[in-house]
Amino acid sequence: MSGPLAAAEAARRILDAVRRQPALRVPLDDALDGVLAEDVVSPLDVPAWANSAMDGYAARREDVTGASEARPVRLRVVEHIPAGAFPSRPIGPGESARIFTGAPVPIGADTVVRQEDTDQGTDTVTIVRDRDAGGNVRAAGEDIRRGTTVLSAGTALGPAHVGVLASLAVAHPLVYRRPRVAILASGDEIVDVDRPEEILNGRKIASSNTHTLVALVRGAGAEPVNLGIAGDTPQSLREHLERAVDCDLLVTTAGISVGEHDHVRAVLESLGGALHFWRIRMRPGAPVGFGEVGGMPWIGLPGNPVSTMVTFELFVRPAIRQMSGHPRPFRRGMRVRVAEPIVLKVSLQHFLRGIVEETAEGPTARLTGPQGSGILTSMVLANALLVVPEGQLETPAGATVTALRLDEPGDQADPPF
Repeated sequence: MSGPLAAAEAARRILDAVRRQPALRVPLDDALDGVLAEDVVSPLDVPAWANSAMDGYAARREDVTGASEARPVRLRVVEHIPAGAFPSRPIGPGESARIFTGAPVPIGADTVVRQEDTDQGTDTVTIVRDRDAGGNVRAAGEDIRRGTTVLSAGTALGPAHVGVLASLAVAHPLVYRRPRVAILASGDEIVDVDRPEEILNGRKIASSNTHTLVALVRGAGAEPVNLGIAGDTPQSLREHLERAVDCDLLVTTAGISVGEHDHVRAVLESLGGALHFWRIRMRPGAPVGFGEVGGMPWIGLPGNPVSTMVTFELFVRPAIRQMSGHPRPFRRGMRVRVAEPIVLKVSLQHFLRGIVEETAEGPTARLTGPQGSGILTSMVLANALLVVPEGQLETPAGATVTALRLDEPGDQADPPF
């Protein structure tokens, strides 16, 4: 096994190893945030027929043009067309049809006069303005034409996409299955929040990582499977790992460093797993492991809360998104100007918690404050990770660095770090 990897190389190796999930058809209301596995070609025009954009009167442009209060135009009302009904005859010279929003416009009519510009008559209608001449008619296919590709494979489905699929009568879109991600924390010093007395009395530490990872996994579009907290023994780790059956990705936190109680790597190898790498030239979060066990990819994250979140963003989130079918799995990178000098002590690539703001001079970034890997509140304040290259110990105010925006959905195909 080679020495510590650069973060970008580690991310590429992980993505080269994980596989996209199989596609399946799901009920339309369950498809939100799923990724389409096929192109959607429209089988119809949308709207399927010319329809009214107003409550009013369908008529011919030439009959309406010139109407005013001084010279009103009177037309015979030959039909009443509510939404859901279809016209029974065309509109000829001097004729009109009472019509309502969404109802099909009869042949011969190219105008809908809004009812506010009429006397709303029943047998005849008096029109006192011609501002709608030639207007208020939605053409057939105005939104979508039959035979066009409306949504492409790889599209992440938001609320508007779901609405478009409904308009095409797609009841069960084909999307990639959401991966099931097993989450395992380990350590004798941590307990879950169902043991508050020990946490509040200072005898144990709350396993914040467990709940942070459940939220992060769910936010990345996957289904979290909480395996609980394993003790610092190989037997406890093996028992907990056996619960990961039928999962697609295993994420562990803590237990992969070089301490005598760090057993995760050894237990995975004893179960037939393979370790591909386990250290990265970065801070925070150098002890990151990657391998597989039983054909399931494994990503081992460090135990410090900030390190867990940062390494999840760089390595686990892209893996989940690629498994889910996203063609651009990484956070968007952007260049920002730092508003304050940044001085570092260790010659590693750093991912600093920062706040990016838009200014008249362009996007500007500042640190959230102290950057210790146990200061989880710094992640609450941060809307970006500021990437300082390896070997760059001093970054003067006004210099530019890359920022990974944590508060935007924008994504890109390659690591921006």
